[in-house]
Amino acid sequence: MSAAWTVSRRYLWSWLRRSPSDAARVLLWTGVETVPALLSGRLVALSVDTGFLDGAPVVGVLWLVALAACAAVGAYGARGALARTAAIVEPLRDALVAYTVAASLRRATHDDHWRQDLSGVARMTRQVEIVREAVGTLITVVSRFAFTFAGVCIGTLTLDGAAAALIFAPVIVSVACYVLSLRKVARAQLRAAVASEELAQKAGELASSLRDVTACGTEEPAFRRLEAAARETARAEELLARLNAVRTVVLGLSGWLPLVLVLVWARWGDAGTSAGTVLGVLTYVAQSLRPAVQALVQGLGTTGVRLFVTLGRILEGGEEPAVDAPGPAVDGDTGTGGGAAVTLDHVSFAYAAGGNDVLTDLSLHVTPGEHLAVVGPSGIGKSTLAAVMAGTRTPTRGHVTMDGAPLRDIPPERRAYLPQEAYVFTGTLRENLAYLCQGEAEEGRLAEAVEKMGLHELADRIGGLDGVLDPDRLSSGERQLIALARAHASPARLLILDEATCHLDPATEACAEEALRRRGGTLVVVAHRISSARAADRVMVMDGSQVRTGTHAEMLAASPLYRDLVGLWHADAV
Repeated sequence: MSAAWTVSRRYLWSWLRRSPSDAARVLLWTGVETVPALLSGRLVALSVDTGFLDGAPVVGVLWLVALAACAAVGAYGARGALARTAAIVEPLRDALVAYTVAASLRRATHDDHWRQDLSGVARMTRQVEIVREAVGTLITVVSRFAFTFAGVCIGTLTLDGAAAALIFAPVIVSVACYVLSLRKVARAQLRAAVASEELAQKAGELASSLRDVTACGTEEPAFRRLEAAARETARAEELLARLNAVRTVVLGLSGWLPLVLVLVWARWGDAGTSAGTVLGVLTYVAQSLRPAVQALVQGLGTTGVRLFVTLGRILEGGEEPAVDAPGPAVDGDTGTGGGAAVTLDHVSFAYAAGGNDVLTDLSLHVTPGEHLAVVGPSGIGKSTLAAVMAGTRTPTRGHVTMDGAPLRDIPPERRAYLPQEAYVFTGTLRENLAYLCQGEAEEGRLAEAVEKMGLHELADRIGGLDGVLDPDRLSSGERQLIALARAHASPARLLILDEATCHLDPATEACAEEALRRRGGTLVVVAHRISSARAADRVMVMDGSQVRTGTHAEMLAASPLYRDLVGLWHADAV
């Protein structure tokens, strides 16, 4: 619990500090919003004492008109505070969604004991929304309470110091005691969050295997496991509800007790106290202080605890998402440096336990900055090899390393994998090209990618980098060019193309591969044309269980399969 609390508090504090101007604007607008808390009681007292009781009803009405004007000012301030709070919480929500998706994908592709991470769905939807709403609520209630409490203090002291003591003592004591009880409430909230995730995990697993469960006749034990998870969730929620009942006591002490004390003071206190002063003090307590205390207790006791526990669960087991995400580290113009070294050490891979190996005891070393072309007949395992090198498939045996480190320990942004079916989403061309970049992509890098991949016509057609793409209206070749340009603009030091240019004409394909080669970094291409093999530094021929590597000329001399493939490529060209 303490770890989740610490991580959440540190991250939220860093997030609030990332934009001090937004935080300052929230405080400024909250101050405007709480103007009625400062003046309401005083204006009511003046309305009664100098107006209605003094035989001047017009004066009394004018003071009430001033009170209404204060309420209008407060409403305007609330509008501004809400807008500035949104400027803080909406980017936070986007950052957490991106982090949650990346963390789920990382666990799915790099965990040696992988299981389907269905709890990630609960994190990305329900838990991220809890954090977004909770942060906004907490900012609002804490800042509003601080300004309201200060305003009521000042206003009540101007009316009567004794009444001020009767009000503030129970409020301070009860709120302090409640804050001390929050740790136990937080533990219960954590238990409820864990139980909710486990229920989502088990329900997803059961839903995905209903056919097998029915076929094997194991419905009863399967549903018993789901029922146990549901019961644990219910118990956790019941415990949390009982602990939250403490709020009732706190609200009674801090919200209603001051009202009772003020009425007692008015009846048996100083006889010189005017009716307007009593009504003014009651106005401060009933209209300003009590609602603010109620909102604070609700915010800290429910929303605040849920925030810290839920955010702790989101950040658990991974690096905290960057608050101000830096751009990719660059070396020269590309950020790829000299490329990455990739080593496959006696790698074997089979798609099913006990099935035939698609890759068998394969060892390979790709040097930094090398351009490797992989060729072989259909079904030989070229795409499987590309997936294993990219880390989207985990070897059955053996190891894959990048720059000497296990592939699962390498940050995902240091490599890019382009399959045959290019991924393009609805959004601007800029967003699609910057998809693999960290932080805000450099304008020059995106413009260079558009130029190198020949995307000028497409960019002009949709209105430039900020034009919106509709994937359904793009040809297969256009989608592949966008994916290639995205890889060109990325900071990846290793690019793996699995027939990622198959829908391009030979001239466009040659230009695209040449641009990627000149970009720098290590380039691995599953080739389907002679131009790709000829341009490579080295060719890898997959021939059944045999793997041979060498230059294009060496493979022509040493590999009958390669000669046959080259002949077919020439025939296709004719």
